[in-house]
Parts: sequence; structure tokens; C-alpha cells
Amino acid sequence: MDLRVKRKYASSIDVARLAGVSQSAVSRTFTPGASVSAKTKRKVLAAAAELGYQPSIIPRIMLTHRSALVAIVIGGMYNPYYTDIVDRFAKKIQEAGSSVILFSVDHGEYIDEIVPQISAYRVDGIITALSIVSQEAAEACAKMQIPVVLFNGRIRNAWVSSVCCDNVGGGREIADLFIRHGCRKFAFIGGTKGNLANDDRLAGYMGRLAEDGISNVRFGYGDFRYEGGQRIAREFFSSRERPDAIFCANDLMGIAAIEVARHEFRLRVPEDVQIAGFDDIPAAQWPSHSLTTIQQDAPKMVDEAWRMLDAMIEGSPEARGSLRTVASQLVERNSTACIRK
Repeated sequence: MDLRVKRKYASSIDVARLAGVSQSAVSRTFTPGASVSAKTKRKVLAAAAELGYQPSIIPRIMLTHRSALVAIVIGGMYNPYYTDIVDRFAKKIQEAGSSVILFSVDHGEYIDEIVPQISAYRVDGIITALSIVSQEAAEACAKMQIPVVLFNGRIRNAWVSSVCCDNVGGGREIADLFIRHGCRKFAFIGGTKGNLANDDRLAGYMGRLAEDGISNVRFGYGDFRYEGGQRIAREFFSSRERPDAIFCANDLMGIAAIEVARHEFRLRVPEDVQIAGFDDIPAAQWPSHSLTTIQQDAPKMVDEAWRMLDAMIEGSPEARGSLRTVASQLVERNSTACIRK
């Protein structure tokens, strides 16, 4: 026995037949501002409710070349920071009268390969927390005339803009904090090489250390994941030249480093090693972690990104190819609380 449901969506013809009106009357009922009598509208809405009818957006797309669909492209949903960002964007987009279509990318941190698939949905715009890594992908967006706003992206053109946190400034603040606390052996647990946020955070960190003549810094890359942070922290703490200050490119790796230090190597945080992260996810605030971090202003970044995308969709030339940087803030907690003499 075939238990699969072969569903047939109700059409405007079905509604018109049940309501005893013309198909054009059904169309006018569901077209904002169109002329239709109150009596006809009541009959059409009653018939539509009985049949479970909803007008298709396809004719509107064909007529107006606008779908009121905005694509959110996300990867790394294991990171609470990104789940918060998606939630904020979804609410912002829906409040503006558009709908969200979500694309989850798990094969890498770039959206180059998925751009053609997104374009098939005739979306009005794309917001992505992943980078466009190649100029070719940016040009593909331009050719399809799809406005794109990147979180922490580097490549820009007339159809691709970006909103960034002050990653460089955040890295500098962490380095300055470690120096003021008397740390001498520095390390960095990065996400992935070539990632804009990672590279800028490292640049800020190394730049500030260099100002004090410090260049001997240990590096490891944990792919922005908790497990990666564990692996690199074990390597650092197993070495004879154990660092006493570790900057992690995100909070997940920072939390991993704290737990490895305490539970596997019996090190005291912050007395034996000071650890800082980036993002200020909720778990960073938990008393068991109390992780010093750089707080990204997610509400402001989301507002700026949506304002920019909406302007691009409406054809504003000022918004195209622009870059906006939102200030970050150092949040000091117990993982760096010990000031050394």
C-alpha cells in the first residue's frame, strides 16, 4: 500500500468555483489595494479558508521581478554566535515584510559554490556570515544582479558590500591586556588561515605585541571548533615552552583551552595561564568559564547589514560596494584576572 500523500494545492480556479465568483475576483481579493466588494471578498476568503488556499508568489515574481525572499547563508551553526545572528536576521527580515530562505553550508566557509543554487530562487538579496573568497564568485553575484552583504568579508564590488566588526582593534586590546598583566610567553589559537576575521584578529594581536618587541609567538589552528581548540591547547601545554597567555580567535576555542588547562594539565587559570576569546557567546559569561573576550555588537551589525541590503535592493548607489566597521568592546572576566608584578 502506497502511504505517500499526493497533495494537490488548491488553485484560484478552485476557490472561484467554490465561492461562485470569477477567477479575477479571487486575484483582486489577494492583491493589496485592488478593487473588490466587501461581499465578494468575504465569499472568497471563506472559500480560500475551506480549501486551505494561499496565493502563489510565482506570478508576482514574474510580474515585478521581486520575490520578497532574502537568503541567509550560514555555516558553523555549532557556534552559538551564528545561531544568534541568524535569529536576529530572520526577525529583522520578517519585520520588513520579506521572508527568509536559509542555506546551510557545511563543506567549507565560503559561499562561492552555492551562489548559482541561491540565484535559482530569485531572491531579492543575500546576507551571509561566510566569505566570498574569489573575485569570480563576486562577479557572478554582480552578473545575476543579486545584492549581497557579507559579515566580515573582504571582496566588494557594485553588488557586494560588507559589515565588519573591528577585528584588528579587538586583537590589539587582547595583546595590550596580556602585556599589562605581565605575560611573557604568547600564543594564538586561530580558526583557519585566510579567513578575514581570523587574519585581522591575528594582525591586531601581533601588531600590538610587536610594538613591545615581542615576536616569538606560538601558533595553532583549530578551525573555530571546540574540538580544535582542545587539540591545539594540548599541544601548547605539553611543550617545554608552555605559554602563559593564549588569545583564541573565538570563544569556543577559548573555553576549550580553559578546560584543557584546568582538567587535563592541572593548571590554574588565570594564575598559570591567561586565556581570552572573541565573540562573547553566552557560555563565555558562565561562572565556570568566566572568559575574557571581545564582544561583537551583534544588534548593531545586524541593523547595519539589513539597512545596507535594503538600500541596495532599492537601488541606492551609495550602499553598493561599501564597507562599514562596527566597534568591538573588551569584556574582562576571571580568565585574565590575575595581574602579575
